[in-house]
Amino acid sequence: MSTSELTPMTKIEVVVASDDVAEVSALMQSLGARGYTAITGVAGVGHHGPRGGRLLFNDHDALTLLVTVVAPEHADGIVAGIRPLLDRTVGVMFVSPTAVSRADYFV
Repeated sequence: MSTSELTPMTKIEVVVASDDVAEVSALMQSLGARGYTAITGVAGVGHHGPRGGRLLFNDHDALTLLVTVVAPEHADGIVAGIRPLLDRTVGVMFVSPTAVSRADYFV
């Protein structure tokens, strides 16, 4: 299989506080995502300064990366739905084109 045989899709990655994961994942699924991957305890440095990974006794302050891949026609709705949450809380969103080998898994 070559890359020209893959199906174009849109990847949406969202880093949010663990307290916001349920809201973001429910929103993703209600607007067309068939699933998502959650990676807890992500760390980095951004607009709000350094953020640690998994904190020993405090999961509420940890960050989670949610990744979903959707058909391009679903991406605008998901982005529009998540954007207001990011206006009022800590988090970032990345949207990029991608390609998949099993398109039926995502639509």
